[in-house]
Amino acid sequence: MTDAKKTEKLSMRVSSKDKELILAMAAESGMSMADFVRVRLGQTRLRRSRIEREKLLHLARIGNNLNQIARWANTHKNSADALLILAELASIEQELKCI
Repeated sequence: MTDAKKTEKLSMRVSSKDKELILAMAAESGMSMADFVRVRLGQTRLRRSRIEREKLLHLARIGNNLNQIARWANTHKNSADALLILAELASIEQELKCI
């Protein structure tokens, strides 16, 4: 999507149920209705919601912690505990990929 100014307005009629569903899905995603529709159309959004920014911050912190744990485990490979930690890290990595 280009950084063009949004000067055009689009109106359409939907049922009250459809409107409620769209608004609920947008709210659940932490987006405005317009941003939600743009994302569903495959266009990228230029801004992130407060909730989305917080989630990204938490994921970044988790990633930093995981890197520190992985570094420790790689340093102490010979210990049996390190092997358990490496197995847990692999499990956490798989879960994070699902997000």
